[in-house]
Amino acid sequence: LVAKGHIQMEGVDFHETFAPVAKLVAVRTLLAIATKKDWIVHQLDVNNAFLHGDLQEEVYMRVPDGFVKEGDHRVCRLRKSLYGLRQASCNWYQKFTFALVQLGFQKSHADASLFVYQHGDVFVAALIYVNDMIIAGNNSEKIQATKRTLDERFSIKDLGPLKYFLGIEVAKTSEGLVLSQRKYTLDILEDCDLEGCR
Repeated sequence: LVAKGHIQMEGVDFHETFAPVAKLVAVRTLLAIATKKDWIVHQLDVNNAFLHGDLQEEVYMRVPDGFVKEGDHRVCRLRKSLYGLRQASCNWYQKFTFALVQLGFQKSHADASLFVYQHGDVFVAALIYVNDMIIAGNNSEKIQATKRTLDERFSIKDLGPLKYFLGIEVAKTSEGLVLSQRKYTLDILEDCDLEGCR
């Protein structure tokens, strides 16, 4: 079920739509620091992320086809965000980052999608790109506790050690991390029917 956000009216049923996402430079910087300090680096994916967002505005939608009887003109008032709403990503970002703040993380001044937890010698960083997240740090207990709490609240998929993020393949070697966009490039070539080109 996807909402028809293109018919929403600004100031009536949506206001804020912007949600920051991780910049590539932040991803590379976090991975460089994690490699240098030999941190744990894992990846998480949130299931049905946008459906967790809370709506502040009154948003109505027609009853989906197949659920309405002929002559019935009732509408649904949405209580939760849906995919397709203009404010869906903003609502999800606010809800997810609020959960991180409750866990003791603080938003970075350098990047609004980077959250850090530091207590004594324990350091954990969480980098968010919509519903994907890299979590890296020097304390496996805090990382596992963060994963458990987020899973209880949002139903996350723990993808384990980081292998593929934003089109970048990540391979750990004895000398550090190797980043490659080979798969991403091949996917683009396949989409354009140019696999055999030079």
